[in-house]
Amino acid sequence: MRIAPANASRYQIPLIALVPFLLMTFGLAWGLFAIFILLPKQMVAIFGILSGQHPLFILAVWAPAIAAFITVISYAGIAGLWRYLSRLFLWHCPPAWCAFVWVGIPLLFYGGAALKGNLFTEPFPFSLYQSLILALATTSVIGPIEEFGWRGLALPLLQRRFAPIWAGLILGLIWGIWHLPAFLLSGTPQSTWSFPPFLIGSVAISIIITPLFNASHGSILLPFLVHFQLNNPLWPDAQPYDTLFFVAAAVLVIWINRKTMFRRGDIVTDVIPPSRRFTAS
Repeated sequence: MRIAPANASRYQIPLIALVPFLLMTFGLAWGLFAIFILLPKQMVAIFGILSGQHPLFILAVWAPAIAAFITVISYAGIAGLWRYLSRLFLWHCPPAWCAFVWVGIPLLFYGGAALKGNLFTEPFPFSLYQSLILALATTSVIGPIEEFGWRGLALPLLQRRFAPIWAGLILGLIWGIWHLPAFLLSGTPQSTWSFPPFLIGSVAISIIITPLFNASHGSILLPFLVHFQLNNPLWPDAQPYDTLFFVAAAVLVIWINRKTMFRRGDIVTDVIPPSRRFTAS
């Protein structure tokens, strides 16, 4: 007996789907930001001052997810979309990865803040319990939603062609460059940051997430949680020094996972997990 996918070809997303996905992802986000850059007075007069909570900013941030949903539906229909979304419920991973997500990431930020010199100088950012809950809720539904596109669709497709180390590196470059317009607009969270350290950090984080993604059999939930931790308002502002710690963590992750990062062996390449049935061999 062997396990074979049922109707696998019907739900297969081809590698070429990366092209329309990226065109939609960059087109929607960069198009919205370009209008604000080229016509700032008119856009502010109509839509108000741009901020991290502005509806158009959120729409731009959600561009990878919107593009992923459109891509999946166009190739596999609503049934394929539901199966794709089932990856949101994959949560099993080695305990070491759980420790990294919940403990390791905060420590990287605290290390960066210590190097920056503001670890003990900045007050707790929330004076009311309600404001803290609101900030955490907002953080959970803005940035992490990107993962439906980046790790939900782009990474498994890239791993069809490249070993995990290169797939993670390529995706990190794409991910970082996609954020570039936000650095050119006042009012966005990135407007006070430096882009080069952010780009390097994006590549490092993408490389870190890649073996976690494969160890969890293609989970969207775990990259979602990593992204939430990266934006968690509880952690101190350590930019750009946190980049040094994330690069060091990426080097350590590569070394620990060196047997799997440089070969295309047991990796996730399916955007839509096939339902499996037993068939006679």
